[in-house]
Amino acid sequence: MALEEILSVSGKPGLYRLVGQMKNGIIVEGIADGKRFPVHGSAKVSALEEISIYTDEEEVPLKDIFKNIFEKQGGKAGPDHKGDQKEVKKFFETILPNYDKERVYISDMAKVVKWYNILIENNAYDPKEAEEEKKEAETEESESKEAKPKKSTAKKAAAKPATKKAAPKAAAKAKSAGGAAPRKAGGSQRGS
Repeated sequence: MALEEILSVSGKPGLYRLVGQMKNGIIVEGIADGKRFPVHGSAKVSALEEISIYTDEEEVPLKDIFKNIFEKQGGKAGPDHKGDQKEVKKFFETILPNYDKERVYISDMAKVVKWYNILIENNAYDPKEAEEEKKEAETEESESKEAKPKKSTAKKAAAKPATKKAAPKAAAKAKSAGGAAPRKAGGSQRGS
């Protein structure tokens, strides 16, 4: 499963996948327990694809960190995020040695390890599958970009006659809105 389909909901433990939309929010399903519930528009929801970790040089996307953990652990779960904080920090330093020590806290490290473990335990993450899905999406996107110029010229050609028809209607509306028609210079007026 791609990380853009996996969500973190503020105030709720665990990870979720989007299953539907409603008028004022979304419906999500827990990856671990499969329970569905609504998330209203006021809640903060983040796709894992959008999350990154600060380093000394730049921000590193979470997908790259997950890939490093996956390779280091051989596709198995990482250490217990509730375990000793020193162990979690030591593990995280092996995964991302140049993380920003002032802005990345132990709680952030534990959350990354926790999310990774949830995904592995529920067979919801495989970096090879994620890369294949990304390549397929890029291929579809490039194909749709190639097809768009042909469609856009057709839309422009169809739009030109519509704008000519709209001009007389706008003039008629302006006449009716003003009350009387404008006077011609030198002409006579009835009723004066």
